[in-house]
Order: sequence, then C-alpha cells, then structure tokens
Amino acid sequence: EARWVAEIRDQATQTDIATRIDKVMDAIERENPVLKGVLPKSFAASEIPQRNLTALIGIVDGITFGREDHDGRDRLGQVYEYFLGKFSGIEGRAGEDYTPRSVVDLLVEMLEPYKGRIYDPCCGSGGMFVQSRKFLAAHGGTGGDISVFGQESNAETWRLAKMNLALHGIDGNVGDRADSSFTADLHPDLRADFIITNPPFNLGERGSTGWGRDRLMEDSRWKLGKTLLLPPATNANFAWILHFLYHLSPKGYAGFVLANGALSNVNRSEELAIRKALVEAGLVDCIVSLPMKLFANTSIPVSLWFVGRNRGATEKHRARENETLFIDARKLGHLISRRQRELDAADIARIADTYHSFRSLNPARPYADVDGFCKVATRADIEQQGFVLTPGRYVGTPEADEDELPAAERLELIRKRLVEELDESAAIEMRLRDLLKQVKGDE
Repeated sequence: EARWVAEIRDQATQTDIATRIDKVMDAIERENPVLKGVLPKSFAASEIPQRNLTALIGIVDGITFGREDHDGRDRLGQVYEYFLGKFSGIEGRAGEDYTPRSVVDLLVEMLEPYKGRIYDPCCGSGGMFVQSRKFLAAHGGTGGDISVFGQESNAETWRLAKMNLALHGIDGNVGDRADSSFTADLHPDLRADFIITNPPFNLGERGSTGWGRDRLMEDSRWKLGKTLLLPPATNANFAWILHFLYHLSPKGYAGFVLANGALSNVNRSEELAIRKALVEAGLVDCIVSLPMKLFANTSIPVSLWFVGRNRGATEKHRARENETLFIDARKLGHLISRRQRELDAADIARIADTYHSFRSLNPARPYADVDGFCKVATRADIEQQGFVLTPGRYVGTPEADEDELPAAERLELIRKRLVEELDESAAIEMRLRDLLKQVKGDE
C-alpha cells in the first residue's frame, strides 16, 4: 500500500493524488515506529495544485537509484540534504537547522570520529551524524563502530532530523520529542566521545525569549571542577560550551561553531571569567577563524572551537595541555554565489592536516607555525592577550577592517556591538537595583 510505482507514480495524474500520498505516509509510519508522528500528512489539506504534485513525482521518478548507491540510500540522502540546504536559504534561519556542508566536513575531518558515541545537543536536521557516518565508511569502518545521540528544540526541524537519519539508514537516538537541551536535557547521563555541533548563534540576545538560565541557577553543568561559572542570561554561547564539557567522556573531544564574539568579548564579566577558566584548565585545544559568508543567511563571522577533557593523556602529549593551536582560515574558500562562500577539499585538508600534526606530535609529519595561518600559543601567551582567543592576534594577521566590509555586514557588526552594550548596561542596572534593595533591607 506504499509502493512508489503502484501507489504514487502510476496514480500521479489522478485528482486524488494528494490524498493518496497522505495515506502512503500513514502506512510508512505504521510499519516504522521510529517515524511515528514525523512524516508530513497534510498534502490533501495544503491546496497544492495537482499539476505541481504530478510534476514533482515525475522529477523524483527520474532519479536513478541503483545498487552502486547501496540500494539507493546514499543518492536519496543526497537529494534530501540538497533540499535542506536550499530551504534553509529561503527560510532565512541563519543556519539554525542546516550547517553548510563544507563546515560539517571540516568539523568531522578534524575530529576523526572513528569509534564511539557521537552527540549533537542542537542537531538541527542531523547533518553532523550523516557526515560522521560517511567519514567512517570512507575509512573502512562500519555503522556499528559509532552510536549517535542528539536533541533539537524546534519540532519541525526535529522531524527533519528523524527523516534524514531514516533515509541514511542511521539508527540514532534524537529523543522522543523536540525540547531544549538546557531546560529538558533528554540525555542527562550521556558522556560522549565526540561532540560535533553548531548551536544557534547568540541565543538569548535582547528581545528574544532567552535560554532558561533563571531555572538553572544551581545546575551542575555550570561547574568546572568545584567552581560554579554562571553563563550570562543574555547570551547562551558559554552555556553551550559548559553543556558540551559536561557531556564529554573523560577522553572526549568537542568541535563546534560559535559566533566570533565569544572569542574576544571582554565587556561581559561572566563570559571573560568562563573563557579564562577554560584556558587555565587546559581545555581549549584549537580555535579556527572561518571565512565570511559560509552561512547563507547571516554575515556574522564565526569560528570553530575544539576542546578536550584529557589533552595530556600521555607523557608525550602532556606539553600540549599548556598550549592552544590557532588557525586563521579567513582567506580560504571560494564564492559559489554572490552571497555565499564554500571551503573546498584542499582547504579542508590543509586545516585538518595542520590540526592533526599539532595533536599527534608525530615526527613523520611535524607541526610548524606558518606566519599568517597557524600558531601554537602557550597559556602565558593567552594570558598576556587578556584571554582573548582571536586567532589573528597570535598568527600575525590583522582583524578585519570594518570599513572594508560590505555595508550590510558592517551594519550587522555595529548592531551586534550595540546590543551587547545594551545587554551589559541592563545587567549592571539590575545588579545595582539588587544592591540598593539589600541596603534598604539592612536599614
């Protein structure tokens, strides 16, 4: 009752084709419990013209699914990912549910998740899991070598992830519902070997609904050792970092995307305190500045962070515990449209190989600083820079001159800086009011 040829293709010109598609979706969900409540069953109610559905069915029917594609699963998955990327561009969600393929490739190539538990607490449409599986297959591994866990707060995007995993044959645990990783952690006991993720940029800025700090003031996730480090209520960037660290296994590594403000903001005392604590604990392994325009819907400059729980696991690697690798990749990549840039395979290989040389301390491929591209800095070097982690400061490249940026990007940077100043002002005002209340109470 759900076969493509008999129930959809051969009925494509019928006036009730939308209703037939809904019934097919019902049948698939009935036989596949993992997809229960996930598939769209609203074609009949959508008022999509029949001719559009008929034409779409014809296009999909023209796609060749052969055994060279592992029974068509890889090809169908590629089609699905293509449309996820296109719809992300149309919807304008600033990369919220879809991370550009080249950024995902770079994260996976750098972390090399050969075996273990992979976790993405803001998994979007599941792209990190899909690329991890592809990396594993390319290196001779099997699906049984990794297990994937995820969570997504947006119900529509969570359904996209469930479908994406099903299309790629990945048996992943993305929870039984969509919910916030902060206020409803669906994997509280998970300790992952790899965390690969792209959290929402600057979640909780002024005018948004926040990320839930007021309900989590004593949460154990905000502790580094015995120190409680409360992330600011107005921005969840450092809440995400502490959440990742909490869910890492003793030898685990995390690689993630963050807006550049997290590298250098010194006006927010809470952020500076957490960044300082991360460096002093020897957790920051590598920072990579990425080119502008990688994300279709935002000009906010971003970087990759890599943090590890046990960087000095062996005597050979103990020296690295006191060091951080900085890579400035802002000049890499090429434009694929007027508005969007992409890293190619050579760019990804250059960045990943540099990181692997730093990590491995292998004499066969020794690491060396490259002026303007990469530099290893000690903890003392970072302290001298006021715990600012912007790679340009260390590799010898200047920060982007705002006057050289396009007007729209320059306006976005100015807007973001103004929002940060307003947030800081509001926080100071609240603290002052609290102190005045205490003084009045003492009297």
